[in-house]
Amino acid sequence: MRAFRELIERQILKAKAEGKLDGLEGEGEPLPEHPEASVVDPAMAAGVRIMAEAGAVPEEFGLKELLAAARKEWQTASGEAEKKAIMAKIADLEMRYNIARDARRKFMS
Repeated sequence: MRAFRELIERQILKAKAEGKLDGLEGEGEPLPEHPEASVVDPAMAAGVRIMAEAGAVPEEFGLKELLAAARKEWQTASGEAEKKAIMAKIADLEMRYNIARDARRKFMS
């Protein structure tokens, strides 16, 4: 592993010396924050980020966003019937999210 890190470092230094890293998008700006990367495998985080930048994210990520929106919607709902309908939507989204997450985990292992 150490030899691999040294190889990567040498490649970065070589590219920098050749000017291949000049003029890249975001040069001189702070790195974007990816707090989710600190709690998952770095390789997985990098893969997900690359897919997201290409517009191809796993289904579970979209479902997670829909789930968060539905939970906020439930908090602002006024009537009992409206809350019940939103709760059914949340249950459906949670089930779909868990299925998609488990499928990805099984595929990746």
